[in-house]
Amino acid sequence: MTYKYVTKLLLGVLLINFCQIIQGQNQDEVTKSTNHEAYFASGCFWCVELIFENVRGVTEVYSGYAGGHTVNPTYKKIGSGSTGHAETVKILYDSTEVSFATLVDVFFGSHDPTTLNRQGPDQGTQYRSIAFYSSEEEKAIIESHISKLIDSKVYKDEIVTEVKPITKFYLAEEYHQDFEKKNPDHSYVQSVSIPRYNTFKSKYAHLIKPTDSNKD
Repeated sequence: MTYKYVTKLLLGVLLINFCQIIQGQNQDEVTKSTNHEAYFASGCFWCVELIFENVRGVTEVYSGYAGGHTVNPTYKKIGSGSTGHAETVKILYDSTEVSFATLVDVFFGSHDPTTLNRQGPDQGTQYRSIAFYSSEEEKAIIESHISKLIDSKVYKDEIVTEVKPITKFYLAEEYHQDFEKKNPDHSYVQSVSIPRYNTFKSKYAHLIKPTDSNKD
């Protein structure tokens, strides 16, 4: 085996490895560009998590706290109303399947944005309506949607939803995650979460994942 042949062989191997590295980097870029996060607060996060987890394109939903000033809040602390935080969900979604604008539509279509510090049977600042944004583009999408709702007079009362930048999201305690799945017979789930989800599903059936179980 000649020196020239060995050199060509080594260069070939290096070229293949280089191409594989570049391909891997490109794949990472594709993944980064299609996987995004969104944050919304619209009442009890058990209900909100259930709704968004069944939307096409959403890969995961986490319950937590955001919008306040207290560091490392807990469920007990936010219940006092002194932390400034609201029960919030963090949504991971594939932008090739669902857009941020659609998620904003889901947000407004799945709760009453005119009730101040209250949603259904739950009252307190921790249950207020907040649409969070991570960029000026997302902010514009939210504000445009609100303007359309006002112009079309969808609601008789004033929309009180806050539009705020997401600065910090605190993950809620483990027992809050996937609460409906873990506690299907819980009285709140049966009387509030599932009826609220079914009301949403009846209006937005085209957005529901085909794997959605029948909760009626």
